[in-house]
Amino acid sequence: MEEKIRSLLEGPINEAGYILDEVFYGKDGSSNVLRLIIDKSEGFINIGDCVKVNEVVNPILDKEDPIEESYVLDVCSKEKGSDI
Repeated sequence: MEEKIRSLLEGPINEAGYILDEVFYGKDGSSNVLRLIIDKSEGFINIGDCVKVNEVVNPILDKEDPIEESYVLDVCSKEKGSDI
């Protein structure tokens, strides 16, 4: 599942100026979570960066619908992702 999502989203995320560092799909508590861990070549990721990437990937995920069950989309920085 993660590789399929990476293949869908990596190009558009790169075009937006970010790096898709990791894709995680699984349970987080009782919820299904699709976590996209992003980075960029210069500076730190802030909330605005996460919102921008979210706006890039949401239409793609809605159109392609790669995940059948409901899930929460979490776009976060590499620093948060290292605690997973």
